[in-house]
Amino acid sequence: MKKLIYTLFGAAALFSSTSAFAQKTDTLRGMGWMHYKPAGAFQLQVGYRKADIRQLNNALNSNGAPSIDPSNIWLNASMFHVFNSWIVEDGIGFSPTASSNFNDIKVKYNQYQLFWRTGYNLSSNPSFRFYPFVGVNFSAAMLRVQDRAGVRTATDLSGELFNNTKSKTLWQPNFGIDLGLGYDFLIKMSAKQMDCFSVERNIPIGIRAGYYINAYAGDWKIDDYKLSNNPTDKQSAFFATLTIGLGYKVTK
Repeated sequence: MKKLIYTLFGAAALFSSTSAFAQKTDTLRGMGWMHYKPAGAFQLQVGYRKADIRQLNNALNSNGAPSIDPSNIWLNASMFHVFNSWIVEDGIGFSPTASSNFNDIKVKYNQYQLFWRTGYNLSSNPSFRFYPFVGVNFSAAMLRVQDRAGVRTATDLSGELFNNTKSKTLWQPNFGIDLGLGYDFLIKMSAKQMDCFSVERNIPIGIRAGYYINAYAGDWKIDDYKLSNNPTDKQSAFFATLTIGLGYKVTK
């Protein structure tokens, strides 16, 4: 689990630092020559992508637990970067937690993701963007078992530290490829004047639609210990995402 967290944070830092470095370099150049005009946006996203956990539910059912009805909704925060006609989008997100209960045991399931996409704007109209894109998606499914009755058998901190319960956290790493189309309509706002340049502000409202290819579905694990008899189904599926953000473009 620690390796997954370090990997996700490391990848996020890499994407952010790479984009920030590129924008900073070009901005410094642009201050003298303005050959490049930095542009982009911060975005909030609500998306749909169906989760298929039938085999996981079969494993729960065989142990007396009711099936989980997973959420197909994804909530994301992302950064959008524009380099002339090229577009880069990177972000993080999660699906709301779904759960089931039996015999004072609660089982909870949700997913997390980190994605990076690049596309090419086919529109010459400054009021909207239309672009095909391709990207990579790193995600993890989390299954948490809470033995509420077992936890309550201890009454003090010392007794709880090594209390034997059914509580545990399992996780599954996944890697996917996003293929799709994006469209953004830009609502212009008043520009903000600075010393030697101005920032053109806008509110981008858009949609992303395409297909997620679950290229690799890893084994379920507890910490770094791999489990056997894992579900073999992959969660490739259609996705659609609505976005709204706060955009900018720096001009001389």
